[in-house]
Amino acid sequence: MRATNNESAENYLEAILMLSERLPAVRSIDVANEMNFKKSSVSVAMKNLREKGHITVTDAGYILLTEEGRKIAETIYERHKFVSKWLIDLGVDPEIATEDACRVEHDLSPESFEAIKNYVLSHND
Repeated sequence: MRATNNESAENYLEAILMLSERLPAVRSIDVANEMNFKKSSVSVAMKNLREKGHITVTDAGYILLTEEGRKIAETIYERHKFVSKWLIDLGVDPEIATEDACRVEHDLSPESFEAIKNYVLSHND
């Protein structure tokens, strides 16, 4: 299954967010290494994200999430962490749970995610 443009952008934003938590500064090469993509592919994606107002790039080449980009990244990252943990808690192999969470995190509506999250949290006592 091929990622949609939106899903691809969300994956990049999520990767930038995760990298920014580990590194003092994020550059295209860091994103390429994290995602196992060629630097040329990442450069095209960064241009698109910049044009959409999701990131800014400093003169030194550091990638920063805009407020809108951070909001999208945090939403996707929260879904990813929650869904993968939930699947692992249900007994799914961690590697499979992580892969499945990557698929689900983009396609689930905000309403469905909140309903699942509320259900799981209220039944997790």
